[in-house]
Amino acid sequence: MRSIKRNLIDILALAAMVLAFAVAWGDPFVSNGASAALAQQEPQPQQPDQAQTQPDQNQAKSATFAGTILKNGDEYVLRDSSGQVFGLDDSGKARQYEGKTVKVTGQLDEQAKVIHVETIEPAEA
Repeated sequence: MRSIKRNLIDILALAAMVLAFAVAWGDPFVSNGASAALAQQEPQPQQPDQAQTQPDQNQAKSATFAGTILKNGDEYVLRDSSGQVFGLDDSGKARQYEGKTVKVTGQLDEQAKVIHVETIEPAEA
């Protein structure tokens, strides 16, 4: 009877160690830092719904995005009406529009979900 108890304790200790390692290892596909927290709060990004592009495909495409400027830590982001969030690379232009609905014209880096800002203007009410 004593050996069965000992084996059960050993199995439980091993299971606890496996669980601890699994929690410590985490999911290898989750980003770290603020982008992981932002990804959990916001829905999965999709294609911009209000994009106007130039016809020449060899040049970088400029598009116009409508949404609200928000501050996320030290950075400014644009959240559109569907909840998609795009980083803005020009804090100087974005700072004055914090909390306001705007139109941002720029080039979208689709992998980084960052808009390289050309202009920001208030949206017509």
